[in-house]
Amino acid sequence: MTHYEKVTCEEIARRNYTEGTTRAYLRVLHDLAGYFQCPPERLTPEQIRQYTAHLFTDRKLSANTVNQMVGAMRFFYLTVLNKRWRGHEMPYPKKDIHLPIIWSPDEVARLIQAAPTPFYRTILMTLYATGMRRAEVAALKISDVDSARMVLHVQGGKGGKDRDLILSPRLLEELRQHYKRLRRKPAIWLFPGGTRHTADTPITEKVVWHACRQAAQRCGVNKPLHPHTLRHYAGSRTIPGELEFELIGSTLANIFPA
Repeated sequence: MTHYEKVTCEEIARRNYTEGTTRAYLRVLHDLAGYFQCPPERLTPEQIRQYTAHLFTDRKLSANTVNQMVGAMRFFYLTVLNKRWRGHEMPYPKKDIHLPIIWSPDEVARLIQAAPTPFYRTILMTLYATGMRRAEVAALKISDVDSARMVLHVQGGKGGKDRDLILSPRLLEELRQHYKRLRRKPAIWLFPGGTRHTADTPITEKVVWHACRQAAQRCGVNKPLHPHTLRHYAGSRTIPGELEFELIGSTLANIFPA
């Protein structure tokens, strides 16, 4: 790791950004340095302009992806290096606005049924029933399951915020069965990592992504899917309070009848 990469990580840590943000910012710096074969701290505004155009014209990246990469470059040059560049020298591209792709309840049922392993099935059910982010699911602890209050505690979510989510009876039962299936009973993590899920560390975000990817390939629904798709599904629900709680529990019970 170079000196400026180390400083970048320190500045990100000071702002309590996520590990995903750290990886994304460093990946942009590596790509930028590789494109010019030059350390990014030596580049000029004209070179940054050339690189941003290259992302659109040659790599055909979407405006939203380029927007995120420009954000990483602005953070590096304006915050880490304290360059006195004007804002228009690294403008944010105009964002493309697309409606999220929503899966129907029947399609979600087929997705969960197509999970290749019970471990992956539990991950998908948790994503579906709660609308959690994949990093939040990966970091769930056993102590976060509050069966007395019927809530799931999300600790240190996006922006470092904690929140409570409704825990459906069907999901609670699935989580209990999941715990019983584990070869080595974890002391902390609800979804332990390792090849046989026996490690003292949690799974990574990539495991959650693979759970979605493999089930989507097997279920026969010709729609894009990633963990955030199920979060969009949760966000599309408009039924509030107890009725939504009953709907979630009922749908999961239909997928896996007792």
